[in-house]
Amino acid sequence: MRSIGGTARDSGLSVSALRFYDGAGVLVPVLVDPASGYRWYGPEQVEEARLLARLRRAGMPLADIRLVLAGWAGADTDLVRGLLRAHLLRLERGLSDARSELSAVRALLEHRENPMSTPPATAATTARLTLSASELAAALDAVRFAVGSDPELPVLGGVLFDIEGGALRVVATDRYRLAVARAGATGHTGPRLQLLVPAPLADAMRALLSEDAPVLLTVDGDRVSLETETADRQAAGRCLGHEFPDYRRLVSLPAGRRVLVDVPAFREALATGPVRPAEREQDGATGDVSVLKVTAADEVSQVSQVSLCGDEDDDPANVGLNRAFLLDAIAAGDRDRLVLELGAPKAPVVIRRPDDEETFSLLMPVRLDA
Repeated sequence: MRSIGGTARDSGLSVSALRFYDGAGVLVPVLVDPASGYRWYGPEQVEEARLLARLRRAGMPLADIRLVLAGWAGADTDLVRGLLRAHLLRLERGLSDARSELSAVRALLEHRENPMSTPPATAATTARLTLSASELAAALDAVRFAVGSDPELPVLGGVLFDIEGGALRVVATDRYRLAVARAGATGHTGPRLQLLVPAPLADAMRALLSEDAPVLLTVDGDRVSLETETADRQAAGRCLGHEFPDYRRLVSLPAGRRVLVDVPAFREALATGPVRPAEREQDGATGDVSVLKVTAADEVSQVSQVSLCGDEDDDPANVGLNRAFLLDAIAAGDRDRLVLELGAPKAPVVIRRPDDEETFSLLMPVRLDA
């Protein structure tokens, strides 16, 4: 007999997944201890668990998987082959439908970008503004970790410079994490201006910011430059010709549970605490997943706490995050204390500075029921 932990380790399924499949009647253990409720599996069930994991990764419904497992050990495999064939056809039809819908969306997009009448040409955008080198350096450091690197999505391979109302906001996202930071700016009184600065150019700009002195940012059409106050050093180049997504919609989230964490202690807990391996690439995570649990405030301290939990804790309110992404966000927060804001288990987790609400990052959670 094999324990549930050993079965999980040998099959690639998590303990919580095995419990779920038991409750769903898909993979029922051979023996359940009547006193403790502990589950024991037969040696042949490890192969079934591996098969189950493969079928789930292929997206097969549980009802079909139950029939596949029931017919797997039999001499007549026609039912199993028929179920596999039917699921493959279903996936192909779904892909065909998806292609059709996406083609319609592309057609709508082309219609928006190329209307029947061409709008009159506008004058090239020009602007000059002065920034604090230290503030701009801190802002770039706070968002650089979230810049995308997917060649299929070049629009995410840069840092957005959003200039409006005496402030410069820098934004970066790779779909799975998003970071926003702010630096004060003077000299620009015109309408809102957005520039998508390529990551290498943003890095070159950051390299100039070694002194705590004003720097000048100049925009001339699609060209942007940053130079020191003495004009002895400059980084310049062309902006990316893409429109960055409206990040303000992405950060409009319902209020969540806010927890103030001690960063050194929390970082140590993440480095040494329990993790769950990602069985497949999901929500941007291919490495270890840290599962966060928020403990309600007690009557004495009135302070909530966040802790890490292992496979044995399957509270549906727990939140899973890519551990490497979380460590990156904490490092970018650059404070000894940070605020973690956790909403629903499938909602983004926000990491904020307690002294600066406008500098924060969002991390997409990893599904724990996968």
